[in-house]
Amino acid sequence: MRHFLDLEDIPPLDLRAILYEAHGRKKARAGFAKGAPDADRPLEHRVLATIFEKNSTRTRVSFDIAMRQLGGNALVLDAATSQLGRGESVADTARVLSRMVDAIMLRANSHDSLLELAKHATVPVINGLTDKSHPCQILADLMTLEESGITLKGARLAWVGDGNNVLTSFMHAAPAFGFSLAVATPRGYAPPDAVVEKARAAGADITLSDDAATAVGGADSVITDTWVSMGDTDVGPRMQALGPYAVDDALMAKANRGAIFLHCLPAHRGEEVSDSVMDGPQSKVFDEAENRIHAQKAVLTWCFRD
Repeated sequence: MRHFLDLEDIPPLDLRAILYEAHGRKKARAGFAKGAPDADRPLEHRVLATIFEKNSTRTRVSFDIAMRQLGGNALVLDAATSQLGRGESVADTARVLSRMVDAIMLRANSHDSLLELAKHATVPVINGLTDKSHPCQILADLMTLEESGITLKGARLAWVGDGNNVLTSFMHAAPAFGFSLAVATPRGYAPPDAVVEKARAAGADITLSDDAATAVGGADSVITDTWVSMGDTDVGPRMQALGPYAVDDALMAKANRGAIFLHCLPAHRGEEVSDSVMDGPQSKVFDEAENRIHAQKAVLTWCFRD
């Protein structure tokens, strides 16, 4: 049994194999209907329970379609309408679901809930997002970079904006794949020092600054995210502090020729990204969203591999 909780916990060779699997499964589906199963149906008769404490579009749909394409099935549990919302413990939920399904995906308010679920589950547990990390998203992003012709080893990725959970997972991935991260955040919104230090100790090349133009200069990809994440309450101060970090055509022009723009979505157009970048030729955000399916299929097969 393998849990998929954070990229830093998974051997680099396994992460590389997951990406290869994602690319291969996507290519093998050329011409298939979206709901048609893969030829090998590797998870036939398997059931994935997906639990949502946070709103979701891409995670919800992509895990459902991923299981259908792998030959299995998925069911959705909203915390608000399940017994979790009425006080049943995460530990008891883990014990019960482990007897009914083959794997569990949790999109959680708290990373501690994910760790508690994994501690008590006897089936694989997958991190669909927590307040601390978003590993499934980063695998889809790395897949999109490779599809765009970017070799991850030696690539320079620029992150602009809030030092949030998505950035944390990029830092987790950096030592395994050999890309450098140039991070630009306003003061007070930098990524956690402990995460940066641990990634650097593992070999990651991470530079931090409060200057977006410096970070983007020479980048192979420019990446941002919404300035106000689910659960953030300091909306006014965030908008004011992050205003100068919007990704527009002028900022993109400082990146390498042919650099691509990524955003995990949903995007707030006119805030962290302009329409001209979002809909422009350098944007790969919708390829990135589609690749959530293929990356998660690879994660799911990895979880069940002996």
